[in-house]
Amino acid sequence: MGYRLLGRRQTGSMAIEAALRLCAADWTLVVTPRPTTEAEMTELCRINPRGQVPILIHPDGTVITEGPAILLHLADAFPAAKLAPQPGSSARAWHDRWLAFFQANVYEGMLRELFPDRYTQDPAGGPAVRAAATDYVRRHFLILDAELRPRLGHGYACGPSPTVLDIYVWMLCFWIDANWLAENCPSLDALWLRLRPLPDLSEVEEQHFG
Repeated sequence: MGYRLLGRRQTGSMAIEAALRLCAADWTLVVTPRPTTEAEMTELCRINPRGQVPILIHPDGTVITEGPAILLHLADAFPAAKLAPQPGSSARAWHDRWLAFFQANVYEGMLRELFPDRYTQDPAGGPAVRAAATDYVRRHFLILDAELRPRLGHGYACGPSPTVLDIYVWMLCFWIDANWLAENCPSLDALWLRLRPLPDLSEVEEQHFG
């Protein structure tokens, strides 16, 4: 019995699908629509108390949530895919730092952009939440762009093959204004354009944005 991924289009499950493909793992996608009733939310929260996808069910039944935790599990479970530097190395420490940085700041910031009403009790406060979130997200894109600039001569963030950090960045680049990205973050834009044609990633892109 393989992995089961609970996810849906244009969510954080996009990166997990890409990693599962690159690992050549045995897995099945369980399409999980956004809950529309209290009963549906209760059922989803039974698996993940936050009521969110992606959720990866390990073959032994263990539930794994939170995108970076899932991605790092897959990288360690399938070392031949080389989706992360060796555990315990300084390269791995650098990799995990920036994966956590992008998840904690950019992913969460983008949720505030997309769903501002969830982050304020003021009925008129949504536009201000969205505007602040846009500035916040872009500031953190600029920080990572500067960090990556001297490294991409290797091809990807950590060397000649993509890691789960690259995959996570690839996903989030779809959710930011492409013109702003090209004009302000040339390193991230170049990385995104390098990743998109990879067969496994282009197939996932088609399924989420085609």
